[in-house]
Amino acid sequence: MNQQNNLQSQISQAKNKRDELNQKTKDYIKSLQEVETEIQEALDQAKQLKEKRNRWNERVAKLKDKKIEYKNLLSDLISENKQLGGNRRQREADYISGKKIDKKIENLERQIETENLTIAEENDIVNQIQELAQKKKELLEVDTNQEVLKNEKKIEIVKINLDKIYEQLNKWSNKSQKYHKRMLEQYDKVDELKEKKNNIEEGLIENKKKADDYHEKFIQLRRKQKKTSGGRPSSRRKSRRRYHKKRDKELEKIKQDKLETALKKQKEGKKLNIYEARLILEKNKQ
Repeated sequence: MNQQNNLQSQISQAKNKRDELNQKTKDYIKSLQEVETEIQEALDQAKQLKEKRNRWNERVAKLKDKKIEYKNLLSDLISENKQLGGNRRQREADYISGKKIDKKIENLERQIETENLTIAEENDIVNQIQELAQKKKELLEVDTNQEVLKNEKKIEIVKINLDKIYEQLNKWSNKSQKYHKRMLEQYDKVDELKEKKNNIEEGLIENKKKADDYHEKFIQLRRKQKKTSGGRPSSRRKSRRRYHKKRDKELEKIKQDKLETALKKQKEGKKLNIYEARLILEKNKQ
Protein backbone atom coordinates (compact mmCIF):
# COMPACT_ATOMS: atom_id res chain seq x y z
CA MET A 1 0.00 0.00 0.00
CA ASN A 2 2.82 2.34 0.91
CA GLN A 3 4.50 1.49 -2.39
CA GLN A 4 1.30 2.39 -4.28
CA ASN A 5 0.99 5.66 -2.35
CA ASN A 6 4.61 6.52 -3.02
CA LEU A 7 4.16 5.71 -6.72
CA GLN A 8 1.01 7.83 -6.90
CA SER A 9 2.88 10.69 -5.26
CA GLN A 10 5.66 10.47 -7.87
CA ILE A 11 3.06 10.34 -10.66
CA SER A 12 1.32 13.45 -9.28
CA GLN A 13 4.63 15.31 -8.97
CA ALA A 14 5.68 14.40 -12.52
CA LYS A 15 2.25 15.35 -13.88
CA ASN A 16 2.19 18.66 -12.01
CA LYS A 17 5.71 19.53 -13.16
CA ARG A 18 4.87 18.56 -16.74
CA ASP A 19 1.68 20.64 -16.68
CA GLU A 20 3.58 23.55 -15.16
CA LEU A 21 6.19 23.36 -17.93
CA ASN A 22 3.47 22.99 -20.58
CA GLN A 23 1.85 26.18 -19.29
CA LYS A 24 5.25 27.83 -19.44
CA THR A 25 5.54 26.63 -23.03
CA LYS A 26 2.25 28.37 -23.84
CA ASP A 27 3.59 31.54 -22.19
CA TYR A 28 6.76 31.31 -24.28
CA ILE A 29 4.71 30.90 -27.47
CA LYS A 30 2.53 33.88 -26.55
CA SER A 31 5.63 36.01 -25.87
CA LEU A 32 7.10 34.84 -29.17
CA GLN A 33 4.00 35.90 -31.08
CA GLU A 34 4.01 39.30 -29.36
CA VAL A 35 7.67 39.89 -30.22
CA GLU A 36 7.13 38.85 -33.84
CA THR A 37 4.27 41.38 -34.04
CA GLU A 38 6.54 44.08 -32.59
CA ILE A 39 9.27 43.19 -35.10
CA GLN A 40 6.87 43.50 -38.03
CA GLU A 41 5.52 46.81 -36.74
CA ALA A 42 9.07 48.18 -36.36
CA LEU A 43 9.98 46.98 -39.87
CA ASP A 44 6.86 48.64 -41.31
CA GLN A 45 7.72 51.86 -39.50
CA ALA A 46 11.32 51.71 -40.74
CA LYS A 47 10.08 51.18 -44.31
CA GLN A 48 7.82 54.26 -44.11
CA LEU A 49 10.64 56.38 -42.68
CA LYS A 50 12.99 55.14 -45.40
CA GLU A 51 10.51 56.17 -48.10
CA LYS A 52 10.21 59.66 -46.58
CA ARG A 53 13.99 59.95 -46.31
CA ASN A 54 14.41 58.90 -49.93
CA ARG A 55 11.86 61.50 -51.09
CA TRP A 56 13.82 64.26 -49.34
CA ASN A 57 17.08 62.85 -50.73
CA GLU A 58 15.64 63.11 -54.25
CA ARG A 59 14.73 66.76 -53.62
CA VAL A 60 18.21 67.43 -52.25
CA ALA A 61 19.82 65.77 -55.30
CA LYS A 62 17.78 67.91 -57.71
CA LEU A 63 18.58 71.07 -55.75
CA LYS A 64 22.29 70.17 -55.80
CA ASP A 65 22.09 69.96 -59.60
CA LYS A 66 20.50 73.42 -59.57
CA LYS A 67 23.28 74.67 -57.32
CA ILE A 68 25.94 73.41 -59.75
CA GLU A 69 24.08 75.10 -62.61
CA TYR A 70 24.06 78.45 -60.79
CA LYS A 71 27.71 78.12 -59.70
CA ASN A 72 28.75 77.55 -63.31
CA LEU A 73 26.68 80.55 -64.39
CA LEU A 74 28.30 82.68 -61.68
CA SER A 75 31.76 81.57 -62.80
CA ASP A 76 30.95 82.49 -66.41
CA LEU A 77 29.60 85.91 -65.40
CA ILE A 78 32.67 86.65 -63.26
CA SER A 79 34.97 85.68 -66.15
CA GLU A 80 32.94 87.87 -68.48
CA ASN A 81 33.13 90.74 -66.01
CA LYS A 82 36.91 90.41 -65.84
CA GLN A 83 36.99 90.60 -69.60
CA LEU A 84 34.82 93.70 -69.53
CA GLY A 85 37.13 95.14 -66.91
CA GLY A 86 40.03 94.62 -69.33
CA ASN A 87 38.07 96.47 -72.01
CA ARG A 88 37.49 99.28 -69.56
CA ARG A 89 41.21 99.55 -68.89
CA GLN A 90 41.75 99.71 -72.64
CA ARG A 91 39.17 102.49 -72.76
CA GLU A 92 41.09 104.36 -70.08
CA ALA A 93 44.24 104.03 -72.19
CA ASP A 94 42.31 105.28 -75.18
CA TYR A 95 41.12 108.23 -73.10
CA ILE A 96 44.73 109.15 -72.41
CA SER A 97 45.43 108.90 -76.13
CA GLY A 98 42.44 111.16 -76.73
CA LYS A 99 43.93 113.80 -74.46
CA LYS A 100 47.11 113.67 -76.48
CA ILE A 101 45.08 114.15 -79.67
CA ASP A 102 43.42 117.19 -78.09
CA LYS A 103 46.84 118.60 -77.39
CA LYS A 104 47.93 118.05 -80.99
CA ILE A 105 44.77 119.69 -82.32
CA GLU A 106 45.32 122.62 -79.98
CA ASN A 107 48.89 123.06 -81.23
CA LEU A 108 47.78 122.90 -84.87
CA GLU A 109 45.04 125.50 -84.28
CA ARG A 110 47.56 127.78 -82.57
CA GLN A 111 49.87 127.33 -85.54
CA ILE A 112 47.13 128.57 -87.88
CA GLU A 113 46.47 131.57 -85.63
CA THR A 114 50.07 132.61 -85.00
CA GLU A 115 51.96 131.70 -88.14
CA ASN A 116 51.85 133.28 -91.57
CA LEU A 117 50.78 130.29 -93.65
CA THR A 118 49.91 129.88 -97.27
CA ILE A 119 46.43 128.72 -98.21
CA ALA A 120 47.80 125.30 -99.08
CA GLU A 121 49.64 124.98 -95.77
CA GLU A 122 46.57 126.12 -93.83
CA ASN A 123 44.34 123.64 -95.68
CA ASP A 124 46.83 120.89 -94.93
CA ILE A 125 46.73 121.69 -91.20
CA VAL A 126 42.93 121.82 -91.26
CA ASN A 127 42.89 118.35 -92.83
CA GLN A 128 45.22 117.09 -90.08
CA ILE A 129 42.92 118.56 -87.42
CA GLN A 130 39.89 116.82 -88.99
CA GLU A 131 41.72 113.48 -89.13
CA LEU A 132 42.77 113.78 -85.47
CA ALA A 133 39.23 114.69 -84.42
CA GLN A 134 37.85 111.61 -86.24
CA LYS A 135 40.47 109.41 -84.58
CA LYS A 136 39.51 110.74 -81.15
CA LYS A 137 35.84 110.07 -81.86
CA GLU A 138 36.57 106.45 -82.79
CA LEU A 139 38.66 105.94 -79.65
CA LEU A 140 35.90 107.13 -77.35
CA GLU A 141 32.99 105.47 -79.17
CA VAL A 142 33.38 102.09 -77.33
CA ASP A 143 31.74 102.34 -73.91
CA THR A 144 31.61 99.26 -71.71
CA ASN A 145 30.30 100.91 -68.56
CA GLN A 146 26.70 99.90 -69.24
CA GLU A 147 27.71 96.30 -70.01
CA VAL A 148 29.68 96.08 -66.76
CA LEU A 149 26.72 97.38 -64.75
CA LYS A 150 24.33 94.93 -66.40
CA ASN A 151 26.74 92.07 -65.77
CA GLU A 152 27.24 93.01 -62.13
CA LYS A 153 23.47 93.04 -61.67
CA LYS A 154 23.26 89.52 -63.10
CA ILE A 155 26.02 88.39 -60.74
CA GLU A 156 24.15 89.84 -57.78
CA ILE A 157 20.94 88.02 -58.76
CA VAL A 158 22.78 84.71 -59.17
CA LYS A 159 24.44 85.13 -55.76
CA ILE A 160 21.05 85.79 -54.14
CA ASN A 161 19.63 82.64 -55.77
CA LEU A 162 22.65 80.62 -54.62
CA ASP A 163 22.16 81.83 -51.04
CA LYS A 164 18.53 80.70 -51.20
CA ILE A 165 19.59 77.32 -52.61
CA TYR A 166 22.15 76.81 -49.81
CA GLU A 167 19.53 77.71 -47.22
CA GLN A 168 17.00 75.30 -48.75
CA LEU A 169 19.63 72.57 -49.06
CA ASN A 170 20.38 72.89 -45.37
CA LYS A 171 16.68 72.60 -44.44
CA TRP A 172 16.01 69.65 -46.72
CA SER A 173 19.19 67.84 -45.69
CA ASN A 174 18.19 68.22 -42.05
CA LYS A 175 14.77 66.71 -42.82
CA SER A 176 16.41 63.80 -44.65
CA GLN A 177 18.83 63.21 -41.76
CA LYS A 178 15.95 63.34 -39.26
CA TYR A 179 14.07 60.57 -41.07
CA HIS A 180 17.31 58.61 -41.57
CA LYS A 181 18.04 58.76 -37.84
CA ARG A 182 14.52 57.63 -36.95
CA MET A 183 14.77 54.81 -39.51
CA LEU A 184 18.05 53.59 -37.94
CA GLU A 185 16.41 53.70 -34.50
CA GLN A 186 13.68 51.37 -35.78
CA TYR A 187 16.26 48.98 -37.27
CA ASP A 188 18.13 49.01 -33.95
CA LYS A 189 14.84 48.19 -32.26
CA VAL A 190 14.34 45.30 -34.71
CA ASP A 191 17.80 43.96 -33.85
CA GLU A 192 17.01 44.14 -30.13
CA LEU A 193 13.66 42.43 -30.66
CA LYS A 194 15.28 39.70 -32.76
CA GLU A 195 17.74 39.07 -29.95
CA LYS A 196 14.81 38.91 -27.54
CA LYS A 197 13.02 36.52 -29.91
CA ASN A 198 16.14 34.38 -30.10
CA ASN A 199 16.31 34.12 -26.30
CA ILE A 200 12.60 33.26 -26.10
CA GLU A 201 13.02 30.53 -28.74
CA GLU A 202 15.97 29.05 -26.88
CA GLY A 203 14.02 29.15 -23.62
CA LEU A 204 11.03 27.58 -25.39
CA ILE A 205 13.05 24.66 -26.72
CA GLU A 206 14.79 24.10 -23.38
CA ASN A 207 11.45 24.23 -21.60
CA LYS A 208 9.93 21.81 -24.10
CA LYS A 209 12.77 19.36 -23.52
CA LYS A 210 12.17 19.48 -19.78
CA ALA A 211 8.40 19.08 -20.29
CA ASP A 212 9.03 16.05 -22.52
CA ASP A 213 11.31 14.53 -19.89
CA TYR A 214 8.67 14.93 -17.19
CA HIS A 215 5.99 13.64 -19.54
CA GLU A 216 8.10 10.57 -20.28
CA LYS A 217 8.67 10.11 -16.56
CA PHE A 218 4.92 10.44 -15.98
CA ILE A 219 4.18 7.80 -18.68
CA GLN A 220 6.73 5.37 -17.25
CA LEU A 221 5.34 5.78 -13.74
CA ARG A 222 1.79 5.28 -15.00
CA ARG A 223 2.80 2.10 -16.79
CA LYS A 224 4.47 0.87 -13.66
CA GLN A 225 1.36 1.69 -11.66
CA LYS A 226 -0.91 -0.13 -14.13
CA LYS A 227 1.33 -3.19 -14.08
CA THR A 228 1.23 -3.37 -10.33
CA SER A 229 -2.52 -2.69 -10.19
CA GLY A 230 -3.45 -4.77 -13.27
CA GLY A 231 -5.18 -1.82 -14.95
CA ARG A 232 -5.41 -0.98 -18.67
CA PRO A 233 -3.89 1.98 -20.48
CA SER A 234 -6.04 5.09 -20.51
CA SER A 235 -7.89 6.02 -23.68
CA ARG A 236 -6.69 9.60 -23.13
CA ARG A 237 -3.23 8.62 -24.32
CA LYS A 238 -4.13 9.00 -28.00
CA SER A 239 -5.42 12.55 -27.53
CA ARG A 240 -2.25 13.43 -25.65
CA ARG A 241 -0.16 12.01 -28.47
CA ARG A 242 -2.02 14.09 -31.03
CA TYR A 243 -1.46 17.21 -28.92
CA HIS A 244 2.25 16.52 -28.48
CA LYS A 245 2.69 15.67 -32.15
CA LYS A 246 1.34 19.06 -33.23
CA ARG A 247 3.33 20.97 -30.62
CA ASP A 248 6.52 19.03 -31.33
CA LYS A 249 6.22 19.79 -35.04
CA GLU A 250 6.09 23.54 -34.35
CA LEU A 251 8.99 23.43 -31.92
CA GLU A 252 11.06 21.20 -34.20
CA LYS A 253 10.80 23.82 -36.94
CA ILE A 254 12.10 26.49 -34.57
CA LYS A 255 14.91 24.16 -33.52
CA GLN A 256 15.88 23.44 -37.14
CA ASP A 257 15.89 27.15 -37.98
CA LYS A 258 18.20 27.79 -35.05
CA LEU A 259 20.44 24.91 -36.07
CA GLU A 260 20.76 26.36 -39.58
CA THR A 261 21.68 29.74 -38.10
CA ALA A 262 24.26 28.10 -35.82
CA LEU A 263 25.83 26.16 -38.71
CA LYS A 264 25.99 29.33 -40.81
CA LYS A 265 27.71 31.20 -37.97
CA GLN A 266 30.14 28.30 -37.52
CA LYS A 267 30.96 28.34 -41.25
CA GLU A 268 31.57 32.10 -41.16
CA GLY A 269 33.84 31.73 -38.14
CA LYS A 270 31.51 33.66 -35.84
CA LYS A 271 31.29 33.00 -32.11
CA LEU A 272 28.53 30.57 -31.04
CA ASN A 273 26.60 30.81 -27.80
CA ILE A 274 26.28 27.76 -25.56
CA TYR A 275 22.86 26.83 -26.92
CA GLU A 276 24.04 26.96 -30.56
CA ALA A 277 27.12 24.88 -29.77
CA ARG A 278 24.94 22.27 -28.06
CA LEU A 279 22.61 22.08 -31.07
CA ILE A 280 25.56 21.33 -33.36
CA LEU A 281 26.92 18.71 -30.96
CA GLU A 282 23.51 17.01 -30.79
CA LYS A 283 23.34 16.97 -34.59
CA ASN A 284 26.81 15.40 -34.85
CA LYS A 285 25.81 12.65 -32.43
CA GLN A 286 22.82 11.67 -34.58
